[in-house]
Amino acid sequence: MLKIAITGPESTGKSTLAAQLAHHYQAPWVPEYARTYLEQLGRPYEASDLEQIALGQQALWVAQSAENPAILLLDTELLVLKIWSEHAYGSCAPSIQVGLRQQEVDLYLLLNVDLPWEPDPQREHPHLRQYFYDWYKRELEELGAPYAEISGSAEERVQNAIQAIDRIIQR
Repeated sequence: MLKIAITGPESTGKSTLAAQLAHHYQAPWVPEYARTYLEQLGRPYEASDLEQIALGQQALWVAQSAENPAILLLDTELLVLKIWSEHAYGSCAPSIQVGLRQQEVDLYLLLNVDLPWEPDPQREHPHLRQYFYDWYKRELEELGAPYAEISGSAEERVQNAIQAIDRIIQR
Protein backbone atom coordinates (compact mmCIF):
# COMPACT_ATOMS: atom_id res chain seq x y z
CA MET A 1 0.00 0.00 0.00
CA LEU A 2 1.29 3.41 -1.00
CA LYS A 3 0.60 6.03 1.70
CA ILE A 4 0.49 9.65 0.58
CA ALA A 5 0.20 12.31 3.32
CA ILE A 6 -1.06 15.75 2.42
CA THR A 7 0.41 18.26 4.83
CA GLY A 8 1.12 21.92 5.31
CA PRO A 9 -0.18 25.10 6.91
CA GLU A 10 -3.80 26.11 7.33
CA SER A 11 -5.87 27.06 4.29
CA THR A 12 -3.57 25.54 1.69
CA GLY A 13 -6.15 23.20 0.17
CA LYS A 14 -5.23 19.92 1.86
CA SER A 15 -8.77 18.52 2.07
CA THR A 16 -9.67 19.68 -1.43
CA LEU A 17 -6.55 18.10 -2.89
CA ALA A 18 -7.12 14.87 -0.95
CA ALA A 19 -10.61 14.55 -2.42
CA GLN A 20 -9.37 15.33 -5.94
CA LEU A 21 -6.56 12.78 -5.71
CA ALA A 22 -8.91 10.18 -4.27
CA HIS A 23 -11.17 10.68 -7.29
CA HIS A 24 -8.24 10.55 -9.74
CA TYR A 25 -6.74 7.37 -8.31
CA GLN A 26 -10.07 5.83 -7.24
CA ALA A 27 -8.46 5.49 -3.82
CA PRO A 28 -9.76 6.05 -0.29
CA TRP A 29 -8.76 9.11 1.66
CA VAL A 30 -8.69 9.53 5.39
CA PRO A 31 -10.31 12.84 6.34
CA GLU A 32 -8.95 15.26 8.91
CA TYR A 33 -10.19 14.03 12.28
CA ALA A 34 -9.38 17.31 14.07
CA ARG A 35 -12.14 19.19 12.28
CA THR A 36 -14.87 16.81 13.49
CA TYR A 37 -13.37 16.58 16.97
CA LEU A 38 -13.19 20.36 17.42
CA GLU A 39 -16.71 20.91 16.06
CA GLN A 40 -18.07 18.57 18.74
CA LEU A 41 -15.82 19.74 21.59
CA GLY A 42 -17.98 22.56 22.91
CA ARG A 43 -15.06 24.39 24.56
CA PRO A 44 -11.66 25.78 23.59
CA TYR A 45 -9.18 23.00 22.86
CA GLU A 46 -6.35 22.14 25.27
CA ALA A 47 -3.02 20.37 24.84
CA SER A 48 -4.53 17.04 25.90
CA ASP A 49 -7.08 17.34 23.09
CA LEU A 50 -4.27 17.12 20.56
CA GLU A 51 -3.41 13.66 21.86
CA GLN A 52 -7.04 12.62 21.49
CA ILE A 53 -7.06 14.00 17.95
CA ALA A 54 -3.92 11.99 17.17
CA LEU A 55 -5.58 8.80 18.46
CA GLY A 56 -8.69 9.50 16.42
CA GLN A 57 -6.67 10.21 13.28
CA GLN A 58 -4.68 7.02 13.71
CA ALA A 59 -7.87 5.00 14.25
CA LEU A 60 -9.22 6.29 10.93
CA TRP A 61 -5.95 5.31 9.20
CA VAL A 62 -6.09 1.80 10.65
CA ALA A 63 -9.70 1.36 9.55
CA GLN A 64 -8.94 2.42 5.97
CA SER A 65 -5.68 0.46 5.87
CA ALA A 66 -7.53 -2.73 6.82
CA GLU A 67 -9.13 -2.68 3.38
CA ASN A 68 -5.60 -2.83 1.88
CA PRO A 69 -6.03 -0.31 -0.94
CA ALA A 70 -3.24 0.20 -3.45
CA ILE A 71 -3.06 3.89 -2.49
CA LEU A 72 -4.20 5.52 0.75
CA LEU A 73 -4.40 9.31 0.93
CA LEU A 74 -4.02 10.93 4.34
CA ASP A 75 -5.62 14.37 4.70
CA THR A 76 -3.23 15.75 7.31
CA GLU A 77 -1.20 13.61 9.66
CA LEU A 78 0.80 13.76 12.88
CA LEU A 79 3.31 16.36 11.68
CA VAL A 80 0.40 18.81 11.68
CA LEU A 81 -0.31 17.93 15.32
CA LYS A 82 3.35 18.20 16.32
CA ILE A 83 3.71 21.68 14.86
CA TRP A 84 0.31 22.77 16.18
CA SER A 85 1.22 21.58 19.67
CA GLU A 86 4.69 23.10 19.69
CA HIS A 87 3.38 26.43 18.45
CA ALA A 88 0.39 26.59 20.81
CA TYR A 89 1.96 25.04 23.93
CA GLY A 90 5.72 25.08 23.45
CA SER A 91 5.96 21.28 23.55
CA CYS A 92 4.53 18.14 22.00
CA ALA A 93 3.31 14.98 23.71
CA PRO A 94 5.73 12.05 23.36
CA SER A 95 2.92 9.90 21.93
CA ILE A 96 2.52 12.30 19.00
CA GLN A 97 6.28 12.43 18.41
CA VAL A 98 6.57 8.63 18.45
CA GLY A 99 3.52 8.27 16.20
CA LEU A 100 5.02 10.73 13.73
CA ARG A 101 8.24 8.71 13.47
CA GLN A 102 6.18 5.53 12.94
CA GLN A 103 3.78 6.84 10.27
CA GLU A 104 5.48 4.99 7.39
CA VAL A 105 4.42 7.51 4.77
CA ASP A 106 5.77 6.92 1.27
CA LEU A 107 5.39 10.54 0.15
CA TYR A 108 4.41 13.78 1.82
CA LEU A 109 2.82 16.44 -0.35
CA LEU A 110 3.76 19.74 1.27
CA LEU A 111 1.26 22.36 0.14
CA ASN A 112 2.57 25.86 -0.38
CA VAL A 113 0.86 29.01 0.89
CA ASP A 114 0.31 30.51 -2.57
CA LEU A 115 -3.49 30.05 -2.49
CA PRO A 116 -5.59 32.84 -0.95
CA TRP A 117 -6.48 32.51 2.73
CA GLU A 118 -10.03 31.27 3.28
CA PRO A 119 -11.51 32.25 6.65
CA ASP A 120 -12.81 29.41 8.78
CA PRO A 121 -13.68 29.40 12.51
CA GLN A 122 -11.08 26.67 13.12
CA ARG A 123 -8.22 28.51 11.42
CA GLU A 124 -6.04 30.72 13.59
CA HIS A 125 -2.98 32.16 11.85
CA PRO A 126 -3.59 33.92 8.50
CA HIS A 127 -0.43 36.01 8.82
CA LEU A 128 1.91 33.16 9.78
CA ARG A 129 1.45 30.93 6.76
CA GLN A 130 5.00 31.30 5.37
CA TYR A 131 6.42 30.83 8.86
CA PHE A 132 4.53 27.56 9.20
CA TYR A 133 5.38 26.42 5.65
CA ASP A 134 9.08 26.87 6.43
CA TRP A 135 8.59 24.95 9.69
CA TYR A 136 6.90 22.01 7.90
CA LYS A 137 9.68 21.87 5.34
CA ARG A 138 12.35 21.94 8.04
CA GLU A 139 10.61 19.13 9.97
CA LEU A 140 10.24 16.95 6.88
CA GLU A 141 13.92 17.39 6.11
CA GLU A 142 14.89 16.57 9.71
CA LEU A 143 12.75 13.42 9.53
CA GLY A 144 14.44 12.46 6.27
CA ALA A 145 10.94 12.05 4.85
CA PRO A 146 10.32 11.94 1.11
CA TYR A 147 8.30 14.98 0.10
CA ALA A 148 7.25 17.06 -2.86
CA GLU A 149 6.39 20.74 -2.66
CA ILE A 150 3.05 21.45 -4.29
CA SER A 151 2.32 24.96 -5.55
CA GLY A 152 0.24 26.82 -8.08
CA SER A 153 -3.44 27.25 -8.80
CA ALA A 154 -5.90 24.61 -7.67
CA GLU A 155 -5.66 22.89 -11.06
CA GLU A 156 -1.88 23.09 -11.15
CA ARG A 157 -1.70 21.59 -7.66
CA VAL A 158 -3.67 18.55 -8.74
CA GLN A 159 -1.41 18.01 -11.74
CA ASN A 160 1.77 18.58 -9.71
CA ALA A 161 0.58 16.15 -7.04
CA ILE A 162 -0.33 13.50 -9.62
CA GLN A 163 3.12 13.82 -11.18
CA ALA A 164 4.81 13.44 -7.78
CA ILE A 165 2.71 10.39 -6.89
CA ASP A 166 3.19 8.80 -10.30
CA ARG A 167 6.97 9.09 -9.90
CA ILE A 168 6.67 7.04 -6.69
CA ILE A 169 4.36 4.50 -8.34
CA GLN A 170 6.77 4.01 -11.27
CA ARG A 171 9.73 3.14 -9.03
